Amino acid sequence: MRISILIFDGFTMLDAIGGYSVLGWLPGAEVEFVAERKTVIADDLRSGGMAAWRDYSEVETTDILYVPGGPGVEAQLANETTLDFIRRLHEKSTWTFGVCNGVELLAKAGILEGKTVTTNINARADVAALGANVVGARYHRDGKIVTTAGVSAGIDGALFLARLIAGEDVAKTIQLGIEYYPHPPFSYASPDDVPEPIREIIRTAEESLLFERMNATAPRFPQPSL
Repeated sequence: MRISILIFDGFTMLDAIGGYSVLGWLPGAEVEFVAERKTVIADDLRSGGMAAWRDYSEVETTDILYVPGGPGVEAQLANETTLDFIRRLHEKSTWTFGVCNGVELLAKAGILEGKTVTTNINARADVAALGANVVGARYHRDGKIVTTAGVSAGIDGALFLARLIAGEDVAKTIQLGIEYYPHPPFSYASPDDVPEPIREIIRTAEESLLFERMNATAPRFPQPSL
């Protein structure tokens, strides 16, 4: 089973790694990280990155197309090369998996028209404006498309997808293997539980921090060609 994880400058590491840590353990899984060019791709914090061992031209088909999010999504929305890659792989994929505001890339590529999806709370309006029906769920399936809410929700959605693919026993074993039993120190169960004034403060601070770092800070490691 081929799993192709799209990465791009400014992706959020946990968006990609969370689901990878689940789906990569499926029987027969072969995972590849794919970018527009083969190099080390910097994440949104500019101090980490991942190596893309294949570029778009080297991937014709896949079983699972995996699209993470991050502040770098904004630039990719205008990158027709990336959007064409998503369309091409989605056409023949068995599953298409979108995490956080990476769901907006799926919508921009035109594959979510009339579909019911979830996404990061801050991306809901943008995804809806591109023709999708957006729900406030942790993860959601519509046909072969599985989407998740923000960042860590990718782990939940990946466990859900693992169950669909390999059965409940395998999915439970993976969950036990990664010891994923969340018990955070705060009481909110979802961003919808947070009072709007607090949510707006958090949203503004988060966007300011991430985009400031993205725009002002160069990656802290060399960018070799692979």
